Amino acid sequence: MCGPRGEAIKVWNLNFNLRVKTLFPQIYLLSRINSPGLAERNAEEKSKQNRSQDRRQRRARTSPQTHQYCFHHRQYSHHHLFLRRPPPPLSPKPLLQISTHRTISLTSTHPMEVEVKLRLKDASAHKQVTTLLSPFHVKTLNQHNLFFDTPTSSLSSQRAVLRLRFFDKDARCIVSLKAKPTLVDGVSRVEEDEEELDPVAATDCVENPAKLYDIDSRVVRRAREEFGLENGVGLVCLGGFENVREVYDWKGLKLEVDETKYAFGISYEVECETENPEEAKRVLEEFLNENGIVYIYSEMTKFGSFRAGKLPQ
Repeated sequence: MCGPRGEAIKVWNLNFNLRVKTLFPQIYLLSRINSPGLAERNAEEKSKQNRSQDRRQRRARTSPQTHQYCFHHRQYSHHHLFLRRPPPPLSPKPLLQISTHRTISLTSTHPMEVEVKLRLKDASAHKQVTTLLSPFHVKTLNQHNLFFDTPTSSLSSQRAVLRLRFFDKDARCIVSLKAKPTLVDGVSRVEEDEEELDPVAATDCVENPAKLYDIDSRVVRRAREEFGLENGVGLVCLGGFENVREVYDWKGLKLEVDETKYAFGISYEVECETENPEEAKRVLEEFLNENGIVYIYSEMTKFGSFRAGKLPQ
């Protein structure tokens, strides 16, 4: 219907619907359900909701999500974060630079000497052990051990020892550098690096320790570079001790029975270098206990006793 009358009817219908919606909401809903075109409108609205949900699912698969509290909806919801590409990884850190002349690796690459060390009570126990092991005797070594350090104890302060060991009255000589020793429950572990030297040149170094710097020795170079012994730092001979070592091949183990002669006394010890110290210690203890030989776990190295100036208690 057109004209003023038609416009008046439209205004009346709008006002009527508003009054019904306000005063009688249930009647209004029923009228909307039965109104023409409602099914088409509901289908279109459902299609829009499905498309919107599809878009959210695609974003969820292609972007990271974080759970954040949404104050509008009063609940936790997914918020998509579109992040930039991460920066390239940093290059690996260099070795720890101690000075411009020295580079120390954080992991040790030097061989580790592992030994079982059992100290015998006295000369009688030592004699009993050597007698029982006599069928397995291999050789006797007469050793003369001398130690070197700087006047300020540069090596000792870093738990390192530089040693010249002479065999059979200077017939042979071996230079050794030991570092980071531990001795727990009769098992010794220490980094050891050694090589053979000309015994004549090594004897000259005893009289003049500075000549050690002139020897072409990998071990001495390591002591200088790794422990800071430069040319300007002098060396002194600390002295040493003699050791008579009896070597035995017993039950697949290489046993070394030592009689160590210090200026302040004599000590006796059984040593066994092995890759399985706990098993070797068990076998040795069974042997000593079965024969009534008194022993204890060594608690101090030979060099430690020498520096202490007394025998272990």
